[in-house]
Amino acid sequence: MSMSVSAQHKVGSLLATAVPAFSVEEARHLARDVFGLDAAVSELSGERDRNFHLRVSETDHYVLKISNPAEDMQVTNFQTEALLHIASLDASLPIPRVHRTRGGETEWILSRPGEGPRVVRVLSFLHGEPLHRVASSPALRRNLGRDLARLDLALRGFFHPAAGHELMWDLKHASRIRDLLAHIPDVAQRALAERFLDNFEVHALPVLPRLRAQVIHNDMNPHNVLVSTDGSERIEGIIDFGDMVHAPLVSNLAVAAAYQPTTLDHPLTGAADLTAAYNAVLPLETAEIDILFDLIATRMVLIVGISAWRAARYPENRDYLLRNNPHAWAGLQRLDRLTRGEAQDHFHRACQRSE
Repeated sequence: MSMSVSAQHKVGSLLATAVPAFSVEEARHLARDVFGLDAAVSELSGERDRNFHLRVSETDHYVLKISNPAEDMQVTNFQTEALLHIASLDASLPIPRVHRTRGGETEWILSRPGEGPRVVRVLSFLHGEPLHRVASSPALRRNLGRDLARLDLALRGFFHPAAGHELMWDLKHASRIRDLLAHIPDVAQRALAERFLDNFEVHALPVLPRLRAQVIHNDMNPHNVLVSTDGSERIEGIIDFGDMVHAPLVSNLAVAAAYQPTTLDHPLTGAADLTAAYNAVLPLETAEIDILFDLIATRMVLIVGISAWRAARYPENRDYLLRNNPHAWAGLQRLDRLTRGEAQDHFHRACQRSE
C-alpha cells in the first residue's frame, strides 16, 4: 500500500517544511530576556527545529529549541510533559531537564511578523561523547539496552492528548513511504528496500495492533545517545525526544537495534546484545520477539527512503540528512542474507540467555 497524497501531506508535512531561520544574536537575546540565561551562543544542527547551544559557564550548558512553524504546539507540549514525567519517576535516567522561563513557564511562544507562532524551550545540555563516535562493544550495547528499557518503564502509563499524532518515522506507518523509495537512485538498492517493506506488510503489520503499546522515544539513533568519556561505557545522555509517539513498545527497541553494528560474527550480534539487556529489565513477549527482525529492517528502510526524499528537497542539508544511510544500506544487505526463521531464532536465544 503506497502513501496517498493526502496521507503523505498529513504525515510528512513537518518533514517537508524547511528549518526556520533564526540568528545566533536573536537566540542570545531570547535566552537572556526570557529564560534568564546570559550565555555564549552557537548553532546546533537539527532536522526540523532551530537549535542553539547556550554556554553559561564552564559546566552550565543548555539547549535553546525553537520549534518548526509546522509543528503542532500540542505535540511540542507532549515532548515537554514527557520529560517532566520521566524525571519524576526515574530521576537517575540521563535525559534533558526542562529549564523554565523567568516567569516559571516550561514553554514560551515566539511570534514574529509574517510567521506563525513557534514554541521556544530551554533544556539542559548533556555532556558526553556521541555514540556514533564511540567504538561499539558488548558492554556499551548492554548499557544502552538496559537504559532504553528503564526509559520505557518510566513512560509506561504516561498519556497526553497529542500522543496519537501521526509521524512519518513511526514504524506502524511504514507502508506510507513506499512512493518515496522512488528517490533512491540505485535500482538494486531500491529493490532491496522494497523487498523488506513487502516483508513488513506481510509479517509485522498485521501483528502490531495486538501488541503492547505506549509512548516511546522512537529515535534512539547514535546521534541521540551520549557516552561517558571516562572509559566506563556508561550512557550519559538520551536526547532529542522530537519523534516521540504512541506506538507498539517493541518499536522502540527495534529502532535502537537498527543502528547496532551488523559487521560482527553474526549480522544480528549487536542487536541481540542490546535486546538481551533490554529483556532482562523489561521482558519481551513472544510475539514481540517474533517480529523484531522485521521491524529492524523496516527502520533501515525508513532511514534510506525518507532521507533520500528529504535530501532531494533540501540539498543544502544533504550531509546531515544522509548521515545514517551508509550504515542502513550495509545493514539491509547483510540482513538480506538471513532467513526470517534464522533471525527469529537468534533473538529468542538471546532473550532466553538473559532471563
